[in-house]
Amino acid sequence: MVSSPETIHCLKSSMRLSSVVPATITGQEHKVHELTNMDLAMKLHYIKGVYFFKSDAVEGLTAKDLKKPMFQLLQLYFAVSGRIRRSGTGRPFIKCNDSGVRTVEARCDDTIDEWLTRAVEDDSVFDGLAYNQALGDPDLGFSPLVFVQFTWFKCGGMSLGLSWANVLGDVFSASTFINLWGKAMAGHKQQKSLHVTDSAKSEFPVSVLPNIVSPNAVKRVDLVGDLWLTPNNSKMKTHTFYVHGEKINHFLSDQNSKVSAFEVLSAIIWKSLSKIKENANETRMVTLCQKFGERKFEFPSNEMVWSTVEADFWVAEAEVSELVELILKKRGDVNSMIETIMGNHETGEKSSDFITYGANLTFVNLEEIEIYELELKGQKPVYANYSINGVGDEGVVLVLPAGPKCGKDGDDVKGDRTVTVVLPENQLAQLKVELQKNWDIV
Repeated sequence: MVSSPETIHCLKSSMRLSSVVPATITGQEHKVHELTNMDLAMKLHYIKGVYFFKSDAVEGLTAKDLKKPMFQLLQLYFAVSGRIRRSGTGRPFIKCNDSGVRTVEARCDDTIDEWLTRAVEDDSVFDGLAYNQALGDPDLGFSPLVFVQFTWFKCGGMSLGLSWANVLGDVFSASTFINLWGKAMAGHKQQKSLHVTDSAKSEFPVSVLPNIVSPNAVKRVDLVGDLWLTPNNSKMKTHTFYVHGEKINHFLSDQNSKVSAFEVLSAIIWKSLSKIKENANETRMVTLCQKFGERKFEFPSNEMVWSTVEADFWVAEAEVSELVELILKKRGDVNSMIETIMGNHETGEKSSDFITYGANLTFVNLEEIEIYELELKGQKPVYANYSINGVGDEGVVLVLPAGPKCGKDGDDVKGDRTVTVVLPENQLAQLKVELQKNWDIV
């Protein structure tokens, strides 16, 4: 079987790049899209999504067929076709100049089944399926915010890879964009407009109390200039764990209060990583990131709720139920604090930049993301997953649905989950051993 680096090289050698632009010129009233302070807190992070479709879902489809619906879709998503510019003060904004989304066509000599089998051991095989290019490489003013890659496999199947600059919007925004493309492929009537959120409002759930205000919600890093890449001290690796619904039900049955799979899985990984870390104080505080409110047909935005929670006890020795209670009851909203920090940063003299994902160990609740709502010819993907690039050294954990049966039906059994973890390579290797040995999670 071909090794991962060789396969990725083969993919790159077969790639064809082109651009798709809005079907009509964007009006003057939409020529400038101002970035919020929360947007700018995400500027060094990138969202990666990969969807696999079997041959009968894409049979007869050409690259032209796949790109055609994007022209109309980009009329709605005019900022997605824009490019980063700076104001007179140096603050970045998006100029909606219809430069377009970059599309990538590639071919692979493996089958989808071979590729997914290899991914069980090494998530890096996905790297070649979602085009990887940071903003500013080589020129910030000409860098696309979004790449969409279509990779054809020798079995006739296809993967769709989405690379989405997080400064544009969060993972729910990215998923909604590609789902609407799927609806356009099926001939559904397009929305006339997208709802624009009022980012000035901060109406978060009352259960998320502002009782923790910590500078650790973001981390200061060296000034990156016009190449928006996170500087890391460690080599970061990605791995996806698969957790069956039966196991999740068993974990939930051990809890005293009504909780979700996200809280329990986060608590298990928090505890496990605390046992691995040389300095236990490094994992006393974690960051949580979750959806708030309905997000359908919304203009891209970074509207997720960020909060932190800190343990005043030894996390490695704690019961999972104690950590679950802490996550549920002691987390504190830090959105306004992040916005304030970024606002002060953008108005003052800049000597540094900031990251959010991986500033602390960060848990991202994507249980409600509708990644299996993307359909081609009425068929859902056989596998779909998301990850985040540009993560800080403390790492990130994403909890996602593992198939289309997972969703909002019922409060007890919500199906299988995938848990995608981005950590320093040595910590990830130890976490795999810890989770398999003590929790039978692989």
